[in-house]
Amino acid sequence: MAPKVLVSDKLSETAVQIFRDRGIDVDFEPSLGKNKEKLLAVISQYDGLAIRSATKATEKIINAASNLKVIGRAGIGIDNIDRVAASKKGVIVMNTPFGNMITTAEHAIAMMFALARQIPEASASTHAGKWEKSKFMGVELTSKTLGVIGAGNIGGIVCERALGLKMKVVAYDPFLSEERAEKLGVEKVELDALFVRADFISLHVPKTEQTSNIISAEAIAKMKPGVRIINCARGGLVDEEALAAALKAGHVAGAALDVFSVEPAINSPLFNLPNVICTPHLGAATTEAQENVAIQVAEQMSDFLLTGAVTNALNMPSVTAEEAKVMGPWLGTSWTSWCIHWSNDL
Repeated sequence: MAPKVLVSDKLSETAVQIFRDRGIDVDFEPSLGKNKEKLLAVISQYDGLAIRSATKATEKIINAASNLKVIGRAGIGIDNIDRVAASKKGVIVMNTPFGNMITTAEHAIAMMFALARQIPEASASTHAGKWEKSKFMGVELTSKTLGVIGAGNIGGIVCERALGLKMKVVAYDPFLSEERAEKLGVEKVELDALFVRADFISLHVPKTEQTSNIISAEAIAKMKPGVRIINCARGGLVDEEALAAALKAGHVAGAALDVFSVEPAINSPLFNLPNVICTPHLGAATTEAQENVAIQVAEQMSDFLLTGAVTNALNMPSVTAEEAKVMGPWLGTSWTSWCIHWSNDL
């Protein structure tokens, strides 16, 4: 019997067709993920669940998914998946960390330009029939120091783009080797040194216990007057109350945020401040990126369900189709033990 996959969020038709072309029985229900009760009622029918951000794969959903073997997230963030519950049931959790890297990095660079030249404010003013040329005095990016917090896949691209703009780049990342820093052309520094030196700061780390509110009141106090802060990574990395206070006091010259502590963001202390740019989590919102991540998740899930190959899993090591053939006879039903062993959260 062919494996059965539920696509419960809006995913590219191309991705849905990949499942079909690979011989997988797929139900495309792009609005189902928002209906928790209906999802709970049908989830036991499926071997795979392909989602974006609207579907919440909670412990309750996962425990009801008696046949589920894999959850595929089209995108990098897995905040909407209970990875611990999935691991305990032997359900592989996959994401697509590379499909939207360029798009997200470009959004951070665009936010930096918009901050430097006050583009949103100037545009709104001009649309309103004003001609306030002298009001919108900007700053150049050339020769300014960009502090990048997190120099991984996306942060590394931001570093490269900033160097192309003739900026100086300092990076804080505990996992950044000296060799990698040299290859990127950036200076590896400690976090406090980055705060002291940076004219612009861009965040590119996941939200963890270590990174939660990494931009705090104490951190802001260490920054140079006139610093500008960009967050296109994850909500909760910035203490929004502390940032709002620093903006009002003039210590921080501007901020651009694509992500917020609570989303959808209806209210924020940062809203309606004149030196703040806000966008509704658009980092990965390009046609190219959405197509890329959808295709990748369909290919990864199909490979796993048909051959046992594991790619970009968060709670399992990578396994090729050839390795899966060898492991299969003795692995049997022990996926659960593998997932629990390899899950970083357990």
